[in-house]
Amino acid sequence: MAVSERILEGKIALVAGVANKRSIAWAIAQALHGAGAKLAFTYQGERLADGVRKLAETVDSDVVVECDVSDDASIDRAFAEIGERAGGLDVMAHSIAFAPAETFEGRFIDTSRAAFLTALDISAYSMIAMARAAEPLMADRGGGSMVTMTYMASERAFPKYNVMAAAKAALECSVRYLAYELGPSAIRVNAISAGPVRTLAAKGIPGFSDMETVIEERSPLGRNISADDVGNAALYLCSPLGSMVTGTTLYVDSGYHAMGM
Repeated sequence: MAVSERILEGKIALVAGVANKRSIAWAIAQALHGAGAKLAFTYQGERLADGVRKLAETVDSDVVVECDVSDDASIDRAFAEIGERAGGLDVMAHSIAFAPAETFEGRFIDTSRAAFLTALDISAYSMIAMARAAEPLMADRGGGSMVTMTYMASERAFPKYNVMAAAKAALECSVRYLAYELGPSAIRVNAISAGPVRTLAAKGIPGFSDMETVIEERSPLGRNISADDVGNAALYLCSPLGSMVTGTTLYVDSGYHAMGM
């Protein structure tokens, strides 16, 4: 097919998880906007509201909706409002994850039940709940695409990543099941496994700078990725260019995942 710079012209895309201009979600939003998509945003908590609204204005969006992903009623309200104000939904980018700070400090074996449940709820179940709410909006428009963010700690041990690794493993499994169940409605579901990206959230991960050093030393491409690299990958997965790709985890990590040593 011929490739157009405005390949998402006329499409409506929801980006969930923008925290600031350095976040991966914002890089995804910019890539989708650059391809012609009309954007909607969700935020969690008034602390983030003003910042997300100001960023949304720079991409000509006034659809900014509060959504507490730990509350099903809040999710339902948010998607009802998005459907009404935006006119439907073709794309959903999910970039939401959280685990209590103390879980990155101690041993994984000492993870409390409460911390485990919180991490899995916010980082994995939220994708299921949001996909369920997005399904009818996408089906009404003939299908759509969903993408979420994961990390290679889902399959290999990264010291101190701990319970977040378990959450990412659950998220990747969820992607496969969602892809299977939503496929008949022409809805595709994929994940991006990104290498280390310098975001504000990354500062809370012990050993983050060591991760960057290892990528530079051992990856085939010999350099770290940027948030823009992730945004471009999301654009591919959410556009007609990725029309036959679903249930997949796409690695954007300079090829580090392919290395044994």
